[in-house]
Amino acid sequence: MPGDQPHLYETLDERFRTGRCQAGDSRLETLYDGCRWAEGPVYVPAGRYLVWSDIPNDRLLRWDETTGAVGVFRSPAGYPNGSTLDGQGRLITCEQGNRRVTRTEHDGSVSVIAERFRGKRLNSPNDAVVKSDGSVWFSDPEFGIATDYEGHRAESEIGARNVYRVDPTNGEVRLVADGFQGPNGLVFSPDERRLYVSDSVANHIRVFDVGEDGATLSGGEVFAACANGNFDNIRFDDQGRLWAAAMAGGVHCYDPDGTLIGRILVPGTVANVRFGGARRNRLFIAADTTLYSLMMSVTGTPALPVSR
Repeated sequence: MPGDQPHLYETLDERFRTGRCQAGDSRLETLYDGCRWAEGPVYVPAGRYLVWSDIPNDRLLRWDETTGAVGVFRSPAGYPNGSTLDGQGRLITCEQGNRRVTRTEHDGSVSVIAERFRGKRLNSPNDAVVKSDGSVWFSDPEFGIATDYEGHRAESEIGARNVYRVDPTNGEVRLVADGFQGPNGLVFSPDERRLYVSDSVANHIRVFDVGEDGATLSGGEVFAACANGNFDNIRFDDQGRLWAAAMAGGVHCYDPDGTLIGRILVPGTVANVRFGGARRNRLFIAADTTLYSLMMSVTGTPALPVSR
């Protein structure tokens, strides 16, 4: 068809082909181009819309799937980065500039979930994921306090870059993983027995085992290292394959055994990917100034945590 991108997919292992990872659209669809730095898309099934971040412009944008219209969801928005949904469909957002994690209630008001650890201000929360027990897990690098471009330049009060868990009962912020240079994207395996965390500075993805209590982590070995690009956020499909935003390397697809089996070659620098749409087979890609989408034969894991 006109506008096809013949080099959109790159097969590196036959499993990328036999798994139908490159079936579906043969071109990227541009949904919006006008951001300063696009990040953190999250699809809201109940409203059939997508919210994403334009960090340097300090705003959250909203794309309507039914009309294609784009508008401002919230501005100012605390220089937001990654967002996700909780079990009630409420928006959870990492606000780099405000150095906190918030929840947008159904009435539009904003509640603070986490802003301090042991009395010290967080660095600049980057990405969050909600577990089926209602706990919120988030990464806290220093990207938002390094300069005034994506937040407010400041010194780290904590002096480290960690991953934290917010208890759903008492709101306690607990350190669950450390030893990172730049923790970024994080995602639970579909069975929630493992947590995967990308480190954009060390440029690898670590995998942790979740304890029987559902609240502690062990392990932390390297699942995959990035030789082409730099890791940002990560997402699973329902076949256990891990899809990673790899900046200049496009979108990487990893088999459950950690093998890089293929890539989606996207123009510009890919910061974030997210499955959405009515059947969770539409991949939304935030890259540089642009929000793209790609209808695929691959299906993402559920958008909302499933109670266990």
